[in-house]
Amino acid sequence: MANTDFKSVDEYIATHPADVQAVLQLVRSTIRKAVPNAEESISYQIPAYKLEGDRVIYFAGWKRHYSLYPADDELVKAFKDELAPYEVNKGTIRFPISKPVPVKLIEQIAKFRANEAAERAKAAPRRAK
Repeated sequence: MANTDFKSVDEYIATHPADVQAVLQLVRSTIRKAVPNAEESISYQIPAYKLEGDRVIYFAGWKRHYSLYPADDELVKAFKDELAPYEVNKGTIRFPISKPVPVKLIEQIAKFRANEAAERAKAAPRRAK
């Protein structure tokens, strides 16, 4: 990936090989379906989804895997059994490109992260405009 100044998720996905593009498009559509009100953007040079400016979930594609971020302790604990077949460390969940995309799990993770963002928003003091 030579380009490091992506303007859109489409542009980001297009830099990957065709087989990886197909996987990333499925991950993208799964997140968008799970969190339809999320704003899609590029942040840290990877696809990002935010609700009311608060981070929900990010994904990235690599040669042999794709990743979801952030995987905080609460998420890892809540999905302990479902995440057992995957590599999870340092806030990252890695899924092999060679295996079927776990659509239901990704949908559940995106919804879980959206709920966490909503809880943070409720707990945050309102700022005066």
